[in-house]
Amino acid sequence: MRSPLTTLCYIEKEECYLMLHRISKKNDVNKDKWIGVGGHFEEGESPEECLLREVREETGLELRSWRFRGIVTFLAEGWPTEYMCLYTADAFEGELRECDEGTLEWVPKAELQRLNLWEGDRLFLRLLAEDAPFFSMKLVYRGDELVSAALDGKEFAGVPAQGR
Repeated sequence: MRSPLTTLCYIEKEECYLMLHRISKKNDVNKDKWIGVGGHFEEGESPEECLLREVREETGLELRSWRFRGIVTFLAEGWPTEYMCLYTADAFEGELRECDEGTLEWVPKAELQRLNLWEGDRLFLRLLAEDAPFFSMKLVYRGDELVSAALDGKEFAGVPAQGR
């Protein structure tokens, strides 16, 4: 069974984030979406170990400076609950290589909203842009539709909190 714990990282360079357009994997919940890089924990890994391994596997880059920004809980019909450790990184070494999960592209932060993003990703990307302090976010989906969002246990962004 796959771990319910994952990492996601937005690597920064010159006012851009490295984004992954998920177009290659079959049966991919993220199919055709643009996301950061990351993935599921392996047995015994810490969040940072998972972060560094996933970034290296997906991009060929070695992170040198990163920041743990928040934890995001995802609930979606037909999928197990996922707990995602959200990071940004601002220093790395190495050469970007092709990713077998999709296409990697440096996207200006100002243009992120034009991409095919999950609605919840738009919310936490806004928090990253505002340099919000460490946060906990809960996102509930029905299919591709975000039906509720909570930030630090309270209703967020006009999306009703679950169970209210």
